[in-house]
This record gives sequence, structure tokens and C-alpha cells, in this order.
Amino acid sequence: MLTEPAGPRQTQGLRVLVVEDEFLIAIDLQLMLEDVGCTVLGPVGTVDDALRILDETRPDVVSLDLNLRGQSSIPVAEKLRALEIPFIVTSAYRTFDFAGGESLTDVTVIGKPVQPRMLIEALSRTCGA
Repeated sequence: MLTEPAGPRQTQGLRVLVVEDEFLIAIDLQLMLEDVGCTVLGPVGTVDDALRILDETRPDVVSLDLNLRGQSSIPVAEKLRALEIPFIVTSAYRTFDFAGGESLTDVTVIGKPVQPRMLIEALSRTCGA
């Protein structure tokens, strides 16, 4: 839980898609986001599920893990770019470790473990809130 404001309060009401395959991390991210008034879509833990969600709905911003059960999430990043949906990366991996990493150019990367303040501030900046 956040003990003080983590960033601009414009995060209230943002629809955030959480793409994370580690259950405990996904729930932690969800709780961090809901604590500041965001609506969480997902979490989803596979590339296929993330792409399906993006076909069905349009989040305001996305928190994207780069490694989903051993599969690169670059296809999700490419779709987000094509749809012009802003996103951040939450990952222990370096962006240049993946083929197709050019789709991550200028994307904010937050290392794990994710700190609430860093997450909220990065999402706020990324979506222009």
C-alpha cells in the first residue's frame, strides 16, 4: 500500500493492462494500481492473452513484462506501437536482449522488484497524465 501520493493524481480512472506471468508480481502490480484509483485489465500472463485483450478493448496504458513464460513479449510491444497505446516495461531483462527490441525504443523500463512510486510516476508520464 502507498503511504503517500506516488505521483500525479491523474492516474485516477486510468485503464491499465497488466501483462505479467508471475502470479505474485501480477497481483502486487494490480494492488499498487488499484490503490491509486486505476482500473486494472487482466492481469494476463501470455502473449496470446495480451494480444486477445488488445483486440477486445483499448487500455489507456500498459505495464508489460518482457519475458512471459519463456516467450518474448515483443509481439505485444509491436501491437501496442501499431495501436499507438503507450506502455512501460517492467522486467528484470534488458531490452536489447530480445530480437525486435527496436519496438522498445524510448520506452521506460522499470526493473524488478517494482516500487510503487516508480510504477505510478512512469505510467503517469508515459500516458501524459
